[in-house]
Amino acid sequence: MYEYKEALSEQRPTEPQRGSAARFRARGIATGTGQSTMGATMGPLLHWLHDVAAVTLLKARRTLFQAAVLFCVLGLLLWVSIFLYGSFYYSYMPTVSFSAPVHFYYSSDCEASESELCSFPTANISLLRNDRDQVMAYGQPYRISLELELPESPVNEHLGMFMVKMSCYTKGGKMVSSVRRSTMLHYRSTLLQTLSTFFFSPLLLTGMAEQKQLIEIELFSSYKTNSYQPTIGTVIEIQSKRVQIYSSQLRIHAYFTGVRYVIYNFPLTSAVIGVATNFAFLSVIVLFSYLQFIWGGIWPPDQVRVKVMIGDSTRMQQRREEVKKRMEKENSQKELNSQKEMDSPRLIGSLNDAPDEQADDTAVAQSSKTSFVEVNATEADVPDSEKDVSPDSVMPEAIDQSEATLRQRSGPSKSHVDIKST
Repeated sequence: MYEYKEALSEQRPTEPQRGSAARFRARGIATGTGQSTMGATMGPLLHWLHDVAAVTLLKARRTLFQAAVLFCVLGLLLWVSIFLYGSFYYSYMPTVSFSAPVHFYYSSDCEASESELCSFPTANISLLRNDRDQVMAYGQPYRISLELELPESPVNEHLGMFMVKMSCYTKGGKMVSSVRRSTMLHYRSTLLQTLSTFFFSPLLLTGMAEQKQLIEIELFSSYKTNSYQPTIGTVIEIQSKRVQIYSSQLRIHAYFTGVRYVIYNFPLTSAVIGVATNFAFLSVIVLFSYLQFIWGGIWPPDQVRVKVMIGDSTRMQQRREEVKKRMEKENSQKELNSQKEMDSPRLIGSLNDAPDEQADDTAVAQSSKTSFVEVNATEADVPDSEKDVSPDSVMPEAIDQSEATLRQRSGPSKSHVDIKST
């Protein structure tokens, strides 16, 4: 017995053990309760955060897509604007300057002295680029000049003045214009020549400088080619048999006025203004096209307005026909009822009632006709402006008014018939 009690005492927990276990269970219960409360609180918050993140991501994707589309459209418009300005510049601006070497030829089959040639030096120059495109544009003024590089030889110094002739011809070889100009070497005294030779002697000895003069002869100050007879070439002739020439160049320079002058002298500013103008114009076209595609246009077309008015008038006509059919049906039903009442056998009455019944029938018919006429008049009195503007609001009022008139007109006659039948 004693051993049994000791065993029970060993199995039973002591008081401190019971307290610690209770506290542990309480703590676990409190922890579970706190976790459940926190889970209940964090659940909606997590759902809200998930929804906000999804909406934000969707808006960001949409914004990014719209920005990419807008960037592509703006880039395309800018590229098209630059291309249009480049095409305009290439087609509108003619050749600014043209230079071609002049190779003179002359006859050499004569017995002439050493200082004279057998004929005048002559040169034929083509004014076509690549044997196809014309150098000078139609209606554009050009300055044409000839540069002669002449040595300061005793022959040229004693030559004095000589003539230079230029003749322009068309495709068929027809001369369209001709001009002659005189020129000569610039005068230099013997002292000046001596000083110049002494001062530039190092350069002259090394071959870096030569004793020569460059003479520029202006042949045409404002030459314009004709569109019907375009100039394709020119012939230059030096009318002197003793002239000595190192080389020669024909130069053609365009003189611009108006828009061409601004584009040539201010190329960067003109390019910016031209590209910006093209970009703005194309942007307006794209914007109106977008509005037309999305909203169907800013102003509704006349065809849509006509279709709407036609549809309203059709509905009005259908409602009028329905009202007329309804009124005719009601009138025929009332006439049928009155006819049945007249044909039914009467238990109480006299021969004198027949005229009264006929009078009552006549009154009913007249009242029905009057109501029908009044309804038609009511419909006819509706203004055309109201029919065209708001048919939906006008027709119910006309229908209600016609029904009210029908009831007012048909009420007394019906009651009178009922009293007579009783």
